[in-house]
Amino acid sequence: MPVLLSTDLPFPVFRRGKVRDVYDLGSQLLIVATDRISAFDCVMPEGIPDKGRILTAVAAHWFAATEDLVPNHFRGNPRWPAGLEAYREALAGRAVVVEKTRPLPVECVVRGFLAGSGWKEYLAGGAVCGVPLPAGLRLADRLPEPIFTPATKAEEGHDENITFERMAEIVGMPLAMRLRDLSLALYRRGAEHAASRGILLADTKFEFGLSVADELLLIDEALTPDSSRYWLADRWAPGKHPPSLDKQFLRDYLETVEGWDKQPPAPHLPPEIIEGIRARYLDLAGRFGVTI
Repeated sequence: MPVLLSTDLPFPVFRRGKVRDVYDLGSQLLIVATDRISAFDCVMPEGIPDKGRILTAVAAHWFAATEDLVPNHFRGNPRWPAGLEAYREALAGRAVVVEKTRPLPVECVVRGFLAGSGWKEYLAGGAVCGVPLPAGLRLADRLPEPIFTPATKAEEGHDENITFERMAEIVGMPLAMRLRDLSLALYRRGAEHAASRGILLADTKFEFGLSVADELLLIDEALTPDSSRYWLADRWAPGKHPPSLDKQFLRDYLETVEGWDKQPPAPHLPPEIIEGIRARYLDLAGRFGVTI
């Protein structure tokens, strides 16, 4: 199956992320979700067929399902400029035109279960991003209540978990409080819907930006398998990694690759790993009623 690993469109580049190529259209942005996939902050040599279309469709589903909580960068229904029409068919399903914002330099992470870097922090000090947690928790345990654990956004290298107080120093206390409250509300909305579809939303991250008029907007992506950790509810058991419908399948494989130090270049992916990732992403989309 064909994959799209990169784009070269005749528009100014706003930024190229690990997965998305973003072009500057003036007051709007063109966001193209490629089929690239990353893990441990390294982009894999192979892409995942249909991944860009899956991410775009799932994100659009959640933007629509949460716009009553916070407006997003689709606000105003931005239209494709005439100069883009020639590329519309080639980019179908993987590209969107959105309102341009000034992205805030923090990631808004919410955790409902103990996993990933949160689990490692808990083992080291009994807290995650400065939030103390009860003693005796196990890997994949459900937390007493969801917690807000922000991180810095790194253009290159690793994001860094930070305390809420450090986030407030970066963006100001009033905005930090608003981001925390919105992120928790978004997580609860996603977790409730996911639970009705037989999956647990273990954790997720949101990104926000400010419009020209300084209105806060949800941007980038929302509740996708790239930005979230989703577990099969009927196979979840604290104390071990539950089967997931996200990138954990890739991370688990990479942990078995001898000699790779989690630095570029990333190792090549076998066909069965590529298909395994694609199947999990499609499964998640289907549970949310999203068609590709």
